Amino acid sequence: MMMVNKPLVLTYLYLLIYILLSSGVILYNKWVLSPKYFNFPFPITLTMIHMGFSGAVAFFLIRVFKVVSPVKMTLELYITCVVPISAFFAASLWFGNTAYLYISVAFIQMLKALMPVATFIMAVMCGTDKARCDVFSNMLLVSVGVVISSYGEIHFNVVGTLYQVTGIFAEALRLVLTQVLLQKKGLTLNPITSLYYIAPCSFVFLCAPWYVLEKPGMEISQIQFNFWIFFSNALCALALNFSIFLVIGRTGAVTIRVAGVLKDWILIALSTVIFPESTITGLNIIGYAIALCGVVMYNYLKVKDVRASQLPESIPDRMTKDWKLEKKSSDIFTPNNSSDNNGGGGGGSMNSSSDTNVDEETPLISSRLSHVGRSQLSK
Repeated sequence: MMMVNKPLVLTYLYLLIYILLSSGVILYNKWVLSPKYFNFPFPITLTMIHMGFSGAVAFFLIRVFKVVSPVKMTLELYITCVVPISAFFAASLWFGNTAYLYISVAFIQMLKALMPVATFIMAVMCGTDKARCDVFSNMLLVSVGVVISSYGEIHFNVVGTLYQVTGIFAEALRLVLTQVLLQKKGLTLNPITSLYYIAPCSFVFLCAPWYVLEKPGMEISQIQFNFWIFFSNALCALALNFSIFLVIGRTGAVTIRVAGVLKDWILIALSTVIFPESTITGLNIIGYAIALCGVVMYNYLKVKDVRASQLPESIPDRMTKDWKLEKKSSDIFTPNNSSDNNGGGGGGSMNSSSDTNVDEETPLISSRLSHVGRSQLSK
C-alpha cells in the first residue's frame, strides 16, 4: 500500500489555499469597487474597513484570548518606526485599490512586476543595498517588459496606471523602512502583532483623505452597504495574511516564488473570464513574460546572496539558520505579490528585508513576507 507523505500533502494544501485566497481577494475587491458590478467606488473606505476589521481581530487575539503577547513598544519606538511604516502602508493600499477603478486586474498584475524594480531603487536610495550591474540589468529587463505590456494594453488608462505605480513605490518604501527602522532596532513583529500595531495607525492615516475625497460623494450617492459582502471581503483579506504566514513556515523561497508566478498567471486568466472587459493581447503576454524573466533572475540573485552570507555551523545551529533563511528569503518579492498590495487585510511579520516580497494583497505580512506577498490588503 502506498504511503502518503502527510507533511508534503499539508504543504501543498497550504499553497493551494494561499493561491486561492490571494486570487480571490483581488478579484473580490475588483468586483466590489467596479461601477459595473457591486458599484462601491470608494477604495479608501474599503481599505479602512479592512484595517478596522484586522485591527479589531488582532486586539481580541492579543488582549482577550491571549493567543500571543504584545511586544515591548515604547512611545518613541511607535512614533519613529510604526507611524512612518503605517503611513506608507496606508498609501500603498489606497493607491493600489484606487487603480481598480480605472484599469483591469490583468493589467494591474502585469504592472506589479515592477515591484522588485521599485524595491531595489528605494533600497539603494536609503543605503540598504548597493547598485550592481547584474541587478541593474535585471531591473532594466523588467522595465522593458512592463513597457511592452503597457503598449499592448487595449484599455490603457494613464490615471489608473499612475495610481498603481505610485502604490508600488509606496509599498517598496515601506519595505525598506521596515528593514531600516525595525530590523536594525531588533524589533520583530509576527502577523498578529503587526496587525495590532500597524492596522489602527493606517486607519487613522486614511481618515484625512477619506474625509476630503470620499465622504462628500458618499453623502450624495446611493450607496449599497451590504454587511455580509464587506464582512466576507475583510475576512478573506485577513485569512490571506495568515495563509501566507503558514506557507512561509512550511516552504522555502523557491517554492513560494513558483507559487507566486503560478498565482499571477491564474489570476490574469481568471480575470478575463470573470470580467469580460479585461481583454488580453499578445503584446501583453509577451511583455509580461519578459518582465517575469527579469523578476525570476532578480529573486535568484537575492536568494543566492542570502545563502552565500551564511557561514558553516554545527548541524543543530545550521538547521535553525536554514529555517530563518528560508523565511527571510521568502520575503524577497514574488510577482503578484504583491503582493498582492492590493489584497486588503493587512498584516504580517515586520522583520523583513528590503527585498522582501509583499503579496500585494497582504502588504503587512509581506514585509512579513514582503511580497510573498505580505500583497496585496485590499489592493
